[in-house]
Amino acid sequence: MTKKTLFILISLAVLLLVSCRDDNIVVYPTQDDTGHQTKTEYIGMYVLNEGNMGSNKCTLDYLDLMTGVYNRNIYPSRNPNQVMELGDVGNDIKIYGSSLWMVVNMSNKVEVANAMTAVSRGHVDIPNCRYVAFDGGYAYVSSYVGEINKESVVGGVYKVDTTTLQIVGKVNVGYQPDELAVADGKLYVANSGGYQAMQGKGYDNRVSVIDLKSFTVESHVNVAPNLSLLRADSHGALWVASRGDYQNYPSRLYHLKKGKQGQMVVSDSIDTPVSGMAILGDSIYYYGSTYDQNWQPQTTYGIIDIKTSTIVNNRLIQQPADNPIKTTYGIMVHPITHDIYIMDATNYVSSGKLYCFDNDGNYKWVTWTGDIPGHAVFLEMRSER
Repeated sequence: MTKKTLFILISLAVLLLVSCRDDNIVVYPTQDDTGHQTKTEYIGMYVLNEGNMGSNKCTLDYLDLMTGVYNRNIYPSRNPNQVMELGDVGNDIKIYGSSLWMVVNMSNKVEVANAMTAVSRGHVDIPNCRYVAFDGGYAYVSSYVGEINKESVVGGVYKVDTTTLQIVGKVNVGYQPDELAVADGKLYVANSGGYQAMQGKGYDNRVSVIDLKSFTVESHVNVAPNLSLLRADSHGALWVASRGDYQNYPSRLYHLKKGKQGQMVVSDSIDTPVSGMAILGDSIYYYGSTYDQNWQPQTTYGIIDIKTSTIVNNRLIQQPADNPIKTTYGIMVHPITHDIYIMDATNYVSSGKLYCFDNDGNYKWVTWTGDIPGHAVFLEMRSER
């Protein structure tokens, strides 16, 4: 099947779905031509916009890399019978097989759609869900379990069959778990303890280690307070970002490797805040945001060499002087061209922006997005689709 034929079939399917909607107003996507085409096997990029908490404004955008056209808020027209559309606060987005998985935090669900068409397959009800990882036909979803402003409870990881979308297991981990990653038959989970700290009980500082065969927690690794991001590299090591406690412990990036006993231990750390990162080969592209006395963000962009655990570039991008980034909220790097995409939350209450820079950090283009763009995933053309 050619790409042109596939596009026609998708368009027809969307039109048929829209024509079936009876009572609800269809919200059609708006478009912007970036003027730049990127023709590789990666045909597009989905951008999940969080939207403000309580506003039910989580939206899905799509950058067509083949044409250079950016499409805003595509989910309503692709799914005209879903009244509430995506829901409240989009927190993570991934592709596994032929499905697009979107974690919608405050709506307590994981929405699952066809990766090529963004037509819904269904959803999984998971309380206060945060992030998702995959292995062996299962999705693993971290969950705070408890509600904000209520008594903090131990968080969990839910195991979901990706074929049936049924929950088949749950295991307790630490307090307020965030990102998680699979490495060498284990699932590693970064615990933040954010609700604990709000209640004066201190942050969690552990990475929970789950054995995937038994789906039980076998150990915890003490790292640093308020862990957030956690990624596995191609060497089986882990990179874990700590936000710190905003007083005695600064925000840092920690490197975990297997020790002599075969268990993960903290190998070293890098003295820089890491608020978002993307691993490509042996490089970690990152940005780190701190705030001045007036709560204005001060952001650095750089590259860390995985083999040496050192910062090799601390001036990753050249911002456009006439249209600078206001509030960096996410970063993606194209797997082939190495183009750098920066998501800008602007003022957190209105439309955000998506910036594109080439692999040398030179500015290429910018477009408007939905509110608070923070998560994205590349769509790859595969023969089985």
